[in-house]
Amino acid sequence: MVGLNNLKAKYGSVHKRKRLGTGPGSGHGQTSTRGQKGQNSTSGGSKPDGFEGGQLPLLRRIPKSGFTNNRFRVTYEWVNISSLEKYFKAGADVNPDTLVKRRLVKHADLVKVLGDGELKKALNVTAHAFSASAKEKIEKAGGKVSLLVAPKAAKQAEVAAQAAAKKEAKKAKTDKK
Repeated sequence: MVGLNNLKAKYGSVHKRKRLGTGPGSGHGQTSTRGQKGQNSTSGGSKPDGFEGGQLPLLRRIPKSGFTNNRFRVTYEWVNISSLEKYFKAGADVNPDTLVKRRLVKHADLVKVLGDGELKKALNVTAHAFSASAKEKIEKAGGKVSLLVAPKAAKQAEVAAQAAAKKEAKKAKTDKK
């Protein structure tokens, strides 16, 4: 029976490593397959990526403008009102964890509820963000909307509060003197 303990690579698919600088008898000695002379025979002999033989490289020739804000982009996982209508009973508590359990979103980190579809049930929906139409439809159906603070924003607020408390303590200390 084939198991992880007795798997083997197909014959001929695995090659021995080319061992360089191992003496004249190996065929890979002395110059180590690099040849006698020339740019690539010594270390550091390669050219950088995009090198065009001294001609101004393409990446430097083309104009550059604008910037990207991807590093600071906040990406929400979203769910539509129509999905809430389909997967939850009236009066149910809907939060990021229940959405993950029902596989409506993959992660509970940042969830936004969007207003596509109709909602006829009163649901108590908790999420990190709501579109205006989603908020309106949930409240119109008799449900409640409550916002969660994102973990990163909560951490930033906590750090800011600690910094303010530290500043106050330092100010109080200097006032006593």
